[in-house]
Amino acid sequence: MDPLLAYTTEKVPEITDWIEQLVKIESPSSDPAAVNRAVEFVADRLAGEAEVVRHRANGFGDHLRLEFPLPGRRKQAQVLGIGHLDTVYPVGTLASMPFKRAQGRLWGPGVFDMKSGVTYFVFAARALRDLDIPVRRRFVVQLNSDEEIGSPSSRRYTEREAKKSVAALIAEPSAGPDGNVKTARKGGGGFRIGVRGIAAHAGLDFAAGASAIVELARQIERVAEWTDLAKGITINPGLIRGGTATNTVAEEAWAEVDVRVPRKSDARRLERKFASLKSFDRRTQVRVEGNLRRPPMERNRAILGIYRLARKLSRELGLELGEAQVGGGSDGNFTAALGLPTLDGIGAVGERPHSPGECIYVDRIADRVALIAKVIAAL
Repeated sequence: MDPLLAYTTEKVPEITDWIEQLVKIESPSSDPAAVNRAVEFVADRLAGEAEVVRHRANGFGDHLRLEFPLPGRRKQAQVLGIGHLDTVYPVGTLASMPFKRAQGRLWGPGVFDMKSGVTYFVFAARALRDLDIPVRRRFVVQLNSDEEIGSPSSRRYTEREAKKSVAALIAEPSAGPDGNVKTARKGGGGFRIGVRGIAAHAGLDFAAGASAIVELARQIERVAEWTDLAKGITINPGLIRGGTATNTVAEEAWAEVDVRVPRKSDARRLERKFASLKSFDRRTQVRVEGNLRRPPMERNRAILGIYRLARKLSRELGLELGEAQVGGGSDGNFTAALGLPTLDGIGAVGERPHSPGECIYVDRIADRVALIAKVIAAL
């Protein structure tokens, strides 16, 4: 058996214990104190094992920078591992969705996305250290607290570390039950379309009014036509509000629109189109706010290079590593946009993230941790 795989197989009970403890620390993005309990767990556990730097974040949980001392001399640049400690589940979810080990899986809120991936980085570093496998690069891990809400406060740290790195490994969940990594992601963002109309009594003075709701409906129909499934572009008006009463012509209305695009050129074009929206009814005023917060992660030569390296190394473990292109975003979008070779979805193999059925496969823990360690050593 491959020495790294033999090591990680022996460590599976310890790895699962780490995952269990992290999952039981509920850490929704919207609750900084809760996220910081997970931050403190990791920082305390790795004191003396890694150099720990804690970045304070106003209004968000803190972000961690971990640097693991690994065997090897004269290390040049760094390999950057990126994970996040926040989840989409509110505090109290464990009551209805408890952590459990059953059917060859680990279940619980955030177990797949991505408390397990965070744990894998720790044990990949330990494997390289304990087996005295020399590496050429420093291994730095950044753990963010706000990824699930678009990384508003952590993005600058991600990009700063990326500029010092030769590659980025993103411990996001795999794509599908076969454990495929992600070689392309859509960029995403949101726009708010606000309309101000003229209020009037719907029965006594209807003609004097200019309905913000009617105008907004026309704007929604206009932007929805920009969806192009053949090109992978989707425009989704997901929230709508407006009006005060059924017998009043609406003075105010607004909509929140989700936008996903596969290419940077699509993002620029759509931003211009949203900015150029004009009223159909000239008596109303249309205001547009927002942008594409995450740039697309495009499948390019740099990403294909690191994917092919990982695929070759996975074969040494007796596995075939596939790839996938997905619609959701991650912090890998930011590193890839800087031109950094980025391997996303290198975290746990499992299914159903962000749902009551979220789980990971226990029999895929050892090979995934070993693969991460092999990639770090090979870069």
